[in-house]
Amino acid sequence: MSNVPSPASTSPRVAVIVPAYGVAHLVREALASLQRQTLADWECIVIDDGAPDDVAGAVAPFLSDPRIRFVHTDNRGVSAARNHAVRQTRAPLIALLDGDDLFRPAYLETMVTALEGDASIRLATCDARMFGAVPRERTCVNGRKQGTGDGTHGSLADVLDRSFNVYIGTTFRRADFERIGGFDETMAQSEDLDLWVRLMMLGGRAYYANAVLGDYRVRPGSASSNSGRMLLGNIKVYEKARRALPENAPEAPLIDRLLAENHTALAFEHAIDRIVDGDTRRGLAELRATSGHVEGVVWRASFVIWHILPALARPMLQWRRQKHRRGGNGESTLPGILGIGA
Repeated sequence: MSNVPSPASTSPRVAVIVPAYGVAHLVREALASLQRQTLADWECIVIDDGAPDDVAGAVAPFLSDPRIRFVHTDNRGVSAARNHAVRQTRAPLIALLDGDDLFRPAYLETMVTALEGDASIRLATCDARMFGAVPRERTCVNGRKQGTGDGTHGSLADVLDRSFNVYIGTTFRRADFERIGGFDETMAQSEDLDLWVRLMMLGGRAYYANAVLGDYRVRPGSASSNSGRMLLGNIKVYEKARRALPENAPEAPLIDRLLAENHTALAFEHAIDRIVDGDTRRGLAELRATSGHVEGVVWRASFVIWHILPALARPMLQWRRQKHRRGGNGESTLPGILGIGA
């Protein structure tokens, strides 16, 4: 455990918010990773919003650390849980740590130093190892250059089109969070992307620390493995941003393009649903109507096979769905639309 500062002698520099719904068996690892931080001046709220498992029992051994507190509420979703937890804290910076994920020891020190040293930063993020229900471990950024600029700083447009990947374990300013009204509690999906976009709409830059500072666990059946739900969430985020931006905003044409791409990708997923449900003829017709937007040799070969043997479409697409439910990293319908980090 890192040196624990006396609560009476210091104020926390960052508040760590840990939602722990359904992860009682994993939250101990998350909190242990927090206690290993090289920066000791933090406070933490673990929030159980009506979880079906014994989160309180899992957290109890950690409550001897005065920096860690436990809060229980009724179940109203992760956005409401995070908002409630933030209100229980006082630090000027806020970091998100899901109860099934981990921070590497230098995470908080790196993020806090960046934000305290540059007032233009709206959010600070990093790379993270993806593990769990994935066919092979990789990182969220996976060697790609971040954004269209220097690779360290990202713009609103970069965050919108996901060329700048924002890992969920991200840190931002309380004042900015309060200014935008926190997480949108009406969002059932893509609530993280929605927050990042609204923070960036305040002006300023996103910051990327080019280091693996976290561990992102993919669990079977998790929200991030459901393409259709993610696309619906993306569409809501972009529609909100389009309404909030002035008509002549430089990002407006980009948002219009992203909306069109996401609607096309959603139609593609719905066509797959139709085939999996047994309506192969109509489903293949709808799939071909959007096939011009598909990239990847696997998809191109599949369309050739289905043209000759349409009966193979259903079992092949059923296999694809099962692979995605297990957190597989198959070729997405439109690269960049289905981000893992946010």
